[in-house]
Amino acid sequence: MQFNFKYDTGRQGLLALLKDYEGGSLKVMWENPGKQFLSREVLEAVNVRLGDKKTISRASIINFLEKMRKTGILKGEERTGRGGHHWIYSPAMSDAEFKQYIARTILENLMRDFPEETAEAVKKIKPVFS
Repeated sequence: MQFNFKYDTGRQGLLALLKDYEGGSLKVMWENPGKQFLSREVLEAVNVRLGDKKTISRASIINFLEKMRKTGILKGEERTGRGGHHWIYSPAMSDAEFKQYIARTILENLMRDFPEETAEAVKKIKPVFS
């Protein structure tokens, strides 16, 4: 399954692709390499990051984590514990790998739909390192 997203050119960074709580969820995991997370832990960390601005429901976090797991951006392991079954999540991609995935996906789609125009536009982009 592929991660389908909309890229909002009016926003920057992860916020161009993700809602604030979604980007916060991934950042929490990337900042703690090797750690596995319950949805509750992600929820608590994201709500701290959001501060008094707003809070997010656990259902929103679970739905996002599951979407990321099903698309291969996160890994998940189902476990049985108090209260029944639950998932433990960890990154399947690093922050850099995720950003490369997004850039590659956008460019591949542009090359598919507008090959000549995309190739010409890429040639006109100033190199970051010169």
